[in-house]
Amino acid sequence: MIIDTKMPDILHRGKVRDTYGLGGGHLLMVATDRISAFDVVLPTGITDKGLVLNRISAFWFERTKDIVPNHFICLADAPEAAQYLEGSSVAGAVSEEVARQSMVVKRAERLDLECIVRGYITGSAWGEYRRQGTVSGMRMDEGLVEGQPFPELLFTPTTKAEEGHDENMSKQEVLDMVGADMARQLEETSIAVFKWAHDYARERNIILADTKMEFGIIDGQLTLIDELLTPDSSRFWDVNGYAPGKSQPNYDKQFVRDWLDAQGWDHEPPAPELPNDVVAKTSERYREAYYKLTGARL
Repeated sequence: MIIDTKMPDILHRGKVRDTYGLGGGHLLMVATDRISAFDVVLPTGITDKGLVLNRISAFWFERTKDIVPNHFICLADAPEAAQYLEGSSVAGAVSEEVARQSMVVKRAERLDLECIVRGYITGSAWGEYRRQGTVSGMRMDEGLVEGQPFPELLFTPTTKAEEGHDENMSKQEVLDMVGADMARQLEETSIAVFKWAHDYARERNIILADTKMEFGIIDGQLTLIDELLTPDSSRFWDVNGYAPGKSQPNYDKQFVRDWLDAQGWDHEPPAPELPNDVVAKTSERYREAYYKLTGARL
């Protein structure tokens, strides 16, 4: 299990990913086995989680590149990765295990917001609706039940906090940050990717309930970065057990969130350790999501 990477000259250590510069406008992005919930990194890792995140992101990047460019170049254990690793600060330091959980990507100028698309009312949106009748500050119809589809997709961006909790952003706040043209591009592109992935997943008996995406600018062009449509960044539900009005059977980290809430944790650090059975069941859910969506076993 990879919780921390110990290679030289780390550029950024996120909640899950460790990023290293390779020179020439390229990065090595390592998906560790760390897991976060409610924007807090947990003290316990999840077996094979980084492997799933790395492989499934690469899968989606390849299939959505006709909708929007992305930063993916190759998996770090692919033969073509050698040309990017040679001569870099991490040359010779990338173990076989780390390489399996890493990808070589183009360096982007990151936009500091998370683009969330919601197809169904669940998670924090359901919590806000129960309290206030709104989702991301937008007034919703009365009488919605948990897990119900929205009449139309919602674009609900948030801040990207390095520490602490992400906060909802109003349309005006997005406009102030990136300008009108880029705000429109972000919303239209995020929804287009979601729609394509939702239809693809539905054919494989998976409901994509919501997801978050991150974007940057490369050569003046809007570009998908970081991860894409993973069990970390998305909610994947089992079509066969789906029924509005309850928590849905899932292939994502909702199992961890539910366990943490059952312990009475207040969502502030430090988070409790996860027991072995929760780790094992979460790992199984992640691997199953990968199989159901890609048709391949890890």
